[in-house]
Amino acid sequence: MSFHTITHGKWILAGEHSVLRGSPALVFPLRSRALELHFEKSESPLTVHFEGGGGKELEPLFWAVLERACDLMKLPRSSLQGRLKLESSIPIGAGLGASAAFCVAMTRWFRFNGWLKTEDLYEFARTLENLFHGESSGVDIAVALSDQGLHFERAGTQFTVVPAWTPRWFISYTGQRGITSEAVNKVKKLLVDQPEKGADLDRQMQAAAAQCERALKEKEESSGMEQLIQGIKKASACFKAWGLTEGAVDLHMASLLEAGALAVKPTGSGGGGYVLSLWKEEPPLSLRSSLISCG
Repeated sequence: MSFHTITHGKWILAGEHSVLRGSPALVFPLRSRALELHFEKSESPLTVHFEGGGGKELEPLFWAVLERACDLMKLPRSSLQGRLKLESSIPIGAGLGASAAFCVAMTRWFRFNGWLKTEDLYEFARTLENLFHGESSGVDIAVALSDQGLHFERAGTQFTVVPAWTPRWFISYTGQRGITSEAVNKVKKLLVDQPEKGADLDRQMQAAAAQCERALKEKEESSGMEQLIQGIKKASACFKAWGLTEGAVDLHMASLLEAGALAVKPTGSGGGGYVLSLWKEEPPLSLRSSLISCG
């Protein structure tokens, strides 16, 4: 018997960090970046092969996650048999949902083997992702499972978001790696040290997500574009106030604005990784090789 599954990377339009405290986040699959898991059942002890840049980066993390999954199911790792191959083009530590794509793929593999019920997939995958982030909001897991744009709230509210028009939006790498757990802890520290400021920033990010969502529901680009610009700018201001745009991130966003982007913001945890840029026209040819379409 064989099993194959594909999970995609993700990018977030608005709602980062505040989603941990109940605010909504708008998250979309990044179909140009994917993780594939192939499995062939056999009578031999489990062997695992890693391919692609993202796959090789996962190799040192794979066994810790598998150990955790087996512990959760009270399953001896020595009982696993077969040949498993992981191939990924999603970079680790870039804010593109590599850990969620991996955890969802492993969760589906456990479901294929009959060790999990379908209704338990989300919570099982989210628990595995805690190994990467300390505390997973579940937003990356939700979009990896659904493979659709989502309005996500940690309390359980979740519905599909399909833009009524097609923004010209792209993501690009800042050149600086971001560590999600460090960014999360930085925001949490601000909430402890300056609770009023922290609560105000959460409200601002919530307002940014709501404005972006309204913008995407407009029937025409002309009526939605200005709202989307303002929503992205509000979200970007939150990242700056959290101290998550310093160094290469600020420099990269400034270069995109200088080249003609209408609005820019970090996507994911910030502190590095990727940024989102919105454009009225197609970006300059000189930039296109470094931009990944969000469409």
